[in-house]
Amino acid sequence: MSDDGSAADAALPDGVERRTFGGRERLSTRGEPVYGEPVDSDGWRAWDAGRSKLGAMLELGMDTGLVGGESVLYLGAASGTTVSHVADFAGPTYAVEFAPRPVRDLVGVAEDRDNLFPLLKDARDPDSYAHVVEAGIDCLVMDVATRGQATVAVRNRQFLADDGRLLMAVKARSEDVTAEPDDVFDDVIAELDSAYELLETARLDRFHADHLGIVARPK
Repeated sequence: MSDDGSAADAALPDGVERRTFGGRERLSTRGEPVYGEPVDSDGWRAWDAGRSKLGAMLELGMDTGLVGGESVLYLGAASGTTVSHVADFAGPTYAVEFAPRPVRDLVGVAEDRDNLFPLLKDARDPDSYAHVVEAGIDCLVMDVATRGQATVAVRNRQFLADDGRLLMAVKARSEDVTAEPDDVFDDVIAELDSAYELLETARLDRFHADHLGIVARPK
C-alpha cells in the first residue's frame, strides 16, 4: 500500500489534460463548468482534486486503467462534481445517487452532457437499476459514504465486464468513526477479495483525510 502518493504519474485518459490555471498546472477536462471551477480560453475546466476522490487518484499517479470513451457506472454521484468530469471524457455514464436534492442538480449537469444518465437509486440495491444499466460496463467508480462500502462494491460487480475496473474511494469514518483508518481499510480489502483482484491502493490524505483509493478488477 502506498501512503505518500509517490507512484510514477500514470498516463491520463484521452480527454483529460494537465493545463495551467492561475499559474498552477492542474488536471482538466473539456466541458461546461459545474461547480465554479476555473475555465480557460479553450474551454478546459480545472478538475479540483480536493473536491474529487477520482481526481485525487489521478493526481497521485494511480494507474486507473482509464483510457477515455469507456462506459461507466458511477455510484455516489451527489450533485455531479466528479461525474461531470468523467462524462466529459467517457462514453455512456450512469450516475447513481440516493438523495433527491443532489439528483436535481445532477439532472441540470446532464442537460449539457448527452452521455450522462442520472439515476435516483440506492447503490446498495443494484437490482433497482439493473434494467437500465447495460451489462459489461468498463468501469465502476465508487464514492459512497456509507457503512458497508465493500458490500456495495461486491453487489455491483454484476455490471462490470470481465476486464473492467473498480475505482473506489473508501471513507474510513463512514465505516467506523472510532476505528483506526488502516484497520478499516484492511477490513474493506478483505471483503473485496471475494469478488475482486486488488491492483493498487494509495492513501488519498494529501487531498482527502482518512480515505483510501483502490484500483481492482473482477475475479
